[in-house]
Amino acid sequence: MYIFYAILSAFFAGLVTLFAKLGLKNIDSTLATSIRAVIMAVFLVGIVLITNKVNIEGIKSIETKEWVLIALSGIAGAVSWIFYFIALQNSKDNTTQIAALDKLSLVFVFIFSLLFLKEKLDIKVLAGVVLMTIGAILTIK
Repeated sequence: MYIFYAILSAFFAGLVTLFAKLGLKNIDSTLATSIRAVIMAVFLVGIVLITNKVNIEGIKSIETKEWVLIALSGIAGAVSWIFYFIALQNSKDNTTQIAALDKLSLVFVFIFSLLFLKEKLDIKVLAGVVLMTIGAILTIK
């Protein structure tokens, strides 16, 4: 089932790039990223409320370390999107290349999972990482 959700994630990420590129014509990229973040926050809070996922006891049980890691994830995501939107705004016809280079995050995830999560080196995954890296490089003009 995770593959289905991952493909949906990729589909909507593609829409993010399309809508962002079209919407960045007359607005500063950092301001656009901030507006996007506020809209995302409101939308996600709405989803949590609609799906009845609000659980005060669950929130209270989150440990400090988990709060810090979630906060760092949010900050890293925000910084990533700031640079992504800057790249989109400063490019002319390079949207595909920018998206491909952004997907090099897979290389970093692979390295981080080996170093910090102690995941085992999987030759198939390594081959996929290498092929995606080659693909990203090939998109560069």
